[in-house]
Amino acid sequence: MENKTLGKYNDDYEKKKVLILLILPILLSITAFIVDTPKEIFNGMYKIIVHPDILLTDYLKVGGLGATFINSAILTFINIFILWKFDIKVSGLSIAAVYIVTGFAFFGKNVFNVWPIYIGGLLYAKYQDRKFKSIVLISMFGTALSPLVNEIAYGLNLPFPLSLVLGILIGILVGFILPPLSAHFLKTHDGYGLYNVGFTAGFIGTVITALLRGYGLLIESHVILSTDYDLFLKLFLTLYFLILIIIGVILNNKGYKGYKEILEYEGRLVTDFTRLVSFEISLINMGIMGLVGMIYVIISNGTLNGPILGGLLTVVGFGAFGKHPKNTIPILLGIFLASFTTIWPFSSTGVILAGLFGTALAPIVGEYGWYYGIIIGFLHLSVVMNVGYLHGGINLYNNGFSTGIIASVLVPIIDAFKKGD
Repeated sequence: MENKTLGKYNDDYEKKKVLILLILPILLSITAFIVDTPKEIFNGMYKIIVHPDILLTDYLKVGGLGATFINSAILTFINIFILWKFDIKVSGLSIAAVYIVTGFAFFGKNVFNVWPIYIGGLLYAKYQDRKFKSIVLISMFGTALSPLVNEIAYGLNLPFPLSLVLGILIGILVGFILPPLSAHFLKTHDGYGLYNVGFTAGFIGTVITALLRGYGLLIESHVILSTDYDLFLKLFLTLYFLILIIIGVILNNKGYKGYKEILEYEGRLVTDFTRLVSFEISLINMGIMGLVGMIYVIISNGTLNGPILGGLLTVVGFGAFGKHPKNTIPILLGIFLASFTTIWPFSSTGVILAGLFGTALAPIVGEYGWYYGIIIGFLHLSVVMNVGYLHGGINLYNNGFSTGIIASVLVPIIDAFKKGD
């Protein structure tokens, strides 16, 4: 079995990886046209595109199931095409980038608002005389600030079409400054927060929101959530997670041999399981992480909606890039326990998202021990529920912002006590 990502896209092994990535958008597309008519999908897509997208805006509620599935499928196809176009190998990082876009296409990212971020990244690459290939994954993650485009274009009551032009231009500016800033902020948490671009986007969103508020343009977060598709989505995703495990097992000589190797890694950036172990084992871990996340949702008595679905797919994507059951379950347990001592009920979407996305702090658990997962849970739940005001909800990776803050503060404290022993 070949366990490295080698060669170009004309290699059969690399083609096989791409085909496996294509399974999810194909399933989403087929399902969309089964549950809704083309007219319903078209109308739903229009509603998604023109609706403000600040947290939490569930596209399932805004545009319906079929349109949301198609929105996610189109963005996934586009990003897989980008990998192919720029000859970017299917690695842990590229898998995480694709899955996070797929997931957030259920609440906040759509076929309109992501493009200014990509254009900004392309312009930055040209300005620095670099290949876009070198930063395209940062641009994928950087679509965290896509809601800013919609909010300025449609949500601030500015005269149209000036608002549309302004939204696009600010989106391009954000895409331009994200690459250098993300490299800088990585030093702040030293790789202990897996959502580095979310941490960066939090600061950018905070500055922009403060400027807008200073001129009387108010950005206020809101909650629009669907409760209509809970059972269907749970069955759909569980089936997909099992498919990932089955494919991984088949490709791995019909076994789980090598899976324990993943559990030995701390998960600190950069931990690419596809290179350190194998693509096949990574698929197994991705499926298992999806099931772990689903069990957490069910135990929490949560209703599966667009944001929670996005959280689950993000966990799955990072199952190839730093997350595994050993370094994430303690965090989920910590969040669950913390919810009993705080004002937020454990079954609420916010708490469940805090658990799923809080697993970005898995490297701390991996390096310092499971008990820090409990501490992280208590810290992260309170921080993430309050930092959203700073950026007004225009940063979709609100948990990434929170986990970056916690990693930046907690790790030096842990090290200080270790040195004092």
